[in-house]
Amino acid sequence: MSIPVRSPIRLIDPRGQRFGAAGSAIVLVLAIVLALPIVVALVALALGVSSALGTRTFVFGRPWPYVRDLLKLGPPAAPEPEVGPRFAQALGFTFLALGFVLLVAGARPIGWLPVLAVVALQTLLATTGYCLGCRLYGLQWWVPEQFDRFVLRRTPTVD
Repeated sequence: MSIPVRSPIRLIDPRGQRFGAAGSAIVLVLAIVLALPIVVALVALALGVSSALGTRTFVFGRPWPYVRDLLKLGPPAAPEPEVGPRFAQALGFTFLALGFVLLVAGARPIGWLPVLAVVALQTLLATTGYCLGCRLYGLQWWVPEQFDRFVLRRTPTVD
């Protein structure tokens, strides 16, 4: 019998997540206003890559360290584990991919609904710090378990 090895969980600055959420929400609003489904696909790609490889690869969050230094802000008061935000980004990717497929298929009014949902949740995160996807991850139902297994390559253990 082998003992599963847990990989260390990276801690992140939650302010960087809020900053990235604000950036992606603004870009998605522009995509909606200008009716540009390709922009939805690009934001979905950014979320998908970040959820798979880690939040440090999130294009919209990359400027945060420079902004933090420019504003002379110190380290975060309470860093948070990155797994919840990565799961939230995977959910955002899923909704944006669905919206993009519907838009490309010609379902224009309905196709923008999943995009609007992501805009609303990203705006909520940016303005209040509340991350619904992070909270869903914390519930530990079946989907987060599969996310851990296939994306994070972590197996659940019994303590």
